[in-house]
Amino acid sequence: MAIAKAERLMNLALCLLGARRPLTKRELRASIEAYVEAFGSGGAGVVPGGEGATESFSRMFERDKDDLRELGLVIDTVENVDGETAYVARRDSNRLPPLALDAAEATALGLAARVWQQARLASAASGALQKLHAAGGMPPGAVPEQGGERQLGTLEPHIPAREAAFEPLMLACRDRRPVVFDYRKSNAARSERRQVEPWTLECWRGHWYLAGWDRGRQDERVFRLSRITGTVRSRTGAFLAAVPDQVTVRETVERWAGEGATSTARIKLREGAGYPLRARALATRELDDGWDELEIPYGHGLDAWLVEFGPDVVVLEPAELRADVIDRLRAVAKG
Repeated sequence: MAIAKAERLMNLALCLLGARRPLTKRELRASIEAYVEAFGSGGAGVVPGGEGATESFSRMFERDKDDLRELGLVIDTVENVDGETAYVARRDSNRLPPLALDAAEATALGLAARVWQQARLASAASGALQKLHAAGGMPPGAVPEQGGERQLGTLEPHIPAREAAFEPLMLACRDRRPVVFDYRKSNAARSERRQVEPWTLECWRGHWYLAGWDRGRQDERVFRLSRITGTVRSRTGAFLAAVPDQVTVRETVERWAGEGATSTARIKLREGAGYPLRARALATRELDDGWDELEIPYGHGLDAWLVEFGPDVVVLEPAELRADVIDRLRAVAKG
């Protein structure tokens, strides 16, 4: 059914764009195969044709016209020479203006396109750059070529997206579709089913996180993609909770992932280990037994981060952070 609708919308758009003059509903009904098959060409008879079919066609046409406008097609409603209401999609109204990028803008686009090396967006980003080159929107030499192959620059940013959950969640965020998946918290031995309205995906310290509304807990939650087990399944229906703006979502991810520090913690760190922790240290003191003592920012999610360093980290204080880290380590040891 979805494929049939997509084909019908495409045919309607092509018909409106290719017409030399505005077309009435009656003419569009007789010109598009999907309408003819469903309602007839507008002649006499009950099925197809007739008053009931005409009303059904009018409702479908209005929905299709609204869908095309929502997708960005500019459709003008005019009055033809016979005084009838007609529709047209003028090419000049549906063509992007000439695009010209300077060297800095082209470089930024090139770098952004190279980020998505391991995700579904890679082909789309590459295709977009090729179209810009073909249209003359990129300055000469923006993406140098040699022997028919693009030569990569010295700066090569990468955002890894290897988790199997990344692509279905990206599509669910784009289409505003609820999802269901099994999720294992870092201090839990087993996964549990979560029903989530996905808002956005954010990358923080090399890990991908999903921010959204957890229907089971009736609150916002952040999920680390590497802890999603099994298959992500989409569900029908609209979101029940309002989607916050992008800035608020990013702040939520940073707070849950451990960025929003509210106090400090003291840890022992083995010499030569834990460089990310050392980079965030507020103070460092060398000990005599092959360890260093660090004072680091303490916020939500720090316990999960410290567990990743295993035996190279010992929490000294506060006591609740030490207890949380021990609980997580015991859960990992139990499998």
